[in-house]
Amino acid sequence: MSIHAPRGDTRARILDVALELFSEQGYEKTSLREIADRLGVTKAALYYHFKTKDDIVRGIVESMSAPIDEVIAWAQDRPWSPEMRDEVVRRFAASMSESVPLVRFFHENQPAVRELNAGALFKQRMIAMVRLIEGPESTFQDRVRAAMSIFAINAGLFLLQEDPGEPNCPDAAERQAAALEVALEIADHIRTGCPSG
Repeated sequence: MSIHAPRGDTRARILDVALELFSEQGYEKTSLREIADRLGVTKAALYYHFKTKDDIVRGIVESMSAPIDEVIAWAQDRPWSPEMRDEVVRRFAASMSESVPLVRFFHENQPAVRELNAGALFKQRMIAMVRLIEGPESTFQDRVRAAMSIFAINAGLFLLQEDPGEPNCPDAAERQAAALEVALEIADHIRTGCPSG
């Protein structure tokens, strides 16, 4: 997902271009000047919207995390149950399918992201997701299962992407469905220690 900026929305265009450059050459190797040049604007015009690269990353995270925030808000208003847990996993999978560029950015720029406030904000969202999936009075094993269900979704969408030229390479929809299936299987062990089926 990109921020999909209309032509006149300079702020959203900056976020799109910055994410593209950060993914291509890395956060550390991308300068504000390069972002401005790619946009065809002056550095002063860029500074009008964002003072630092950290501010840009924060804007990217806020824009692309909106679907995750919607999942969290939906779940916080409901009592925990296995059905609610599974719906959280499904909604999270759907939200992440739109955030592959953000996941790729975080994965490829881990050292820089650890130092950024935006990285901490995204981590807080992931911790909130784990807590919603694990439920109240969970064990440490349940917390690990909840985290692994989230990682299964991310792995299926990004980390396990195969070369499209490989035989039997699943397309994006098949990867998403397979990742969701595995995530739900893992989550199904939460609070019971065995599948509920």
